[in-house]
Amino acid sequence: MSELLHRRSAVALARDLVTRELKAATLAAALSERCLALEPALQAWVDYDSITARTRARALDRGAVRGVLHGLPLAVKDNIDTADLATAYGSPLYAGHVPAADAACVALARAAGAWVQGKTVCTEFANMTPGATRNPWSPAHTPGGSSSGSAAAVASGMTPWALGTQTAGSVIRPAAFCGIVGYKPSPQRIPRAGIKANSDTLDEVGVLARSVADAALLARVLSGAGSAAAAPVQLHRPRIGVTLTSRSQALSPDMVRMVHAVAARLSAAGAAVYEAPWPAPLDTLFDAQRTVQLFETARALAPELQYRRARLSPGLQALLDEGVHIDAAVYARALRQAAAARATLDKLFGSAELLMTPAAPGAAPPSLQTTGDPLFNRPWQLLGCPSVVLPGGLDGEGLPLGLQFVGRPGDDDRVFAAAAWAFEALDTQTITQAIT
Repeated sequence: MSELLHRRSAVALARDLVTRELKAATLAAALSERCLALEPALQAWVDYDSITARTRARALDRGAVRGVLHGLPLAVKDNIDTADLATAYGSPLYAGHVPAADAACVALARAAGAWVQGKTVCTEFANMTPGATRNPWSPAHTPGGSSSGSAAAVASGMTPWALGTQTAGSVIRPAAFCGIVGYKPSPQRIPRAGIKANSDTLDEVGVLARSVADAALLARVLSGAGSAAAAPVQLHRPRIGVTLTSRSQALSPDMVRMVHAVAARLSAAGAAVYEAPWPAPLDTLFDAQRTVQLFETARALAPELQYRRARLSPGLQALLDEGVHIDAAVYARALRQAAAARATLDKLFGSAELLMTPAAPGAAPPSLQTTGDPLFNRPWQLLGCPSVVLPGGLDGEGLPLGLQFVGRPGDDDRVFAAAAWAFEALDTQTITQAIT
């Protein structure tokens, strides 16, 4: 059975680990073999030690069951603090830095019985300069960013799930490019303490997994429900509004075809599906999100820029310099535009419970010098909308195309329920297991 453990869902593994039908050490050994085989090609980990991993797992086998995640490994993005593993924030400036305490999200996962499998590669300070990670579907293509290592590790079966962070599209886009599920919550639903900050307005902790149910289980724990029973996601035939936004000209033909095909399939399966016209006031969000991100990131990383500039990549230097020179009045106007746009959300949603929209312009670009364009993530991030991305199909080259299911701020549970239904209706599991 061990050779198949990397393909099992986190929900199924959690059930067997809690009942002791499966030992954490057995799971750790199977995943270690997987990591040792794939890591040289994918380079998803910045810190992974199979011996240490097995030691942590054996300790859990000896003790009492600690919670709903007992014995489950968790991959943690390198910009999230871990007390027992180095956290370098994707930068040589912090090489060897070991925080004094876990980030809150890591502490919550450990309290529920999970153990940290290792740290995954993130882009430099979770911005746009790529790390070494390759896309498991095609090593010449980007895995996305900034949660690049987390997405690749989950997609390739090296870990059942992983933590990521998002300021523009850093969970949703890598999940889309790697053909897995990603979840970005409503603002501060998952605590952000212990995350290397970029933007107080925009930063969120997210989850990458291979099914909606897996992502929902971890999200419940991270949002404070760690002692609750692992209830399944309730499937729900939703009312779905479909929008390509006002930037549809940036979409690949394959992405447009996939969105329309999925809309037809979900309608045939029983969902109410209709077009959601894009209100003109929301057009300001694409630029406003970028303004807010650059302005706040330049100030969050001001010490690194001022005192260690030469050790930052040229790309990050340029982004931070741009942010430094954004006038405070321009930043304030962007925040006002976001507030005005939120007031039009009911017009956009109409009677829809959630929206379906592209997760990216297309499939992963054929380059390791870019992480892709977060254009189709920016509006939802600034609005504070929860998002779940599913693989909706493959493009002409056989690479995954991702769909975002977007809800109103605070409506995370409804988004999970609808996404879980769509995951089953589309038989998405066949895509998420294609490379595992």
